[in-house]
Amino acid sequence: MKPNGAWNPYVAGGLAGLLGVLSVLLVGQFFGASTSFVRTAGMIEQVFGPERVAEMDYFIRVVPQIDWQWMFVFGILLGSLVSSLTSGTFRWQTVPDMWARSFGHTPVKRGVVAFCGGVVAMFGARLADG
Repeated sequence: MKPNGAWNPYVAGGLAGLLGVLSVLLVGQFFGASTSFVRTAGMIEQVFGPERVAEMDYFIRVVPQIDWQWMFVFGILLGSLVSSLTSGTFRWQTVPDMWARSFGHTPVKRGVVAFCGGVVAMFGARLADG
């Protein structure tokens, strides 16, 4: 750990890589997250129109349910929260300091750019089949 309580990014990255290798060796599964977002969308859509989801070819192949990959994404959220709380680095902020220095303290602008970046990243991940 660094003096401020945060993890060294090289150690954390190395451990994440080791965990990925062990996952493939022991369970035969690669880590992934993009399908869990599609499954979540399917679960939300089931609330409003379950018959439509049941008829979609994609959701017949990829059933919208909570699975290991969905729990992996939830674990990322929970793990990062616990890590930031235990290191004392957790804080609520609408705009990161680096963004504010470069582009000003505008939460709406930051949200739009973050959303667009997420769309591009998700499109690329789905295009590559995860």
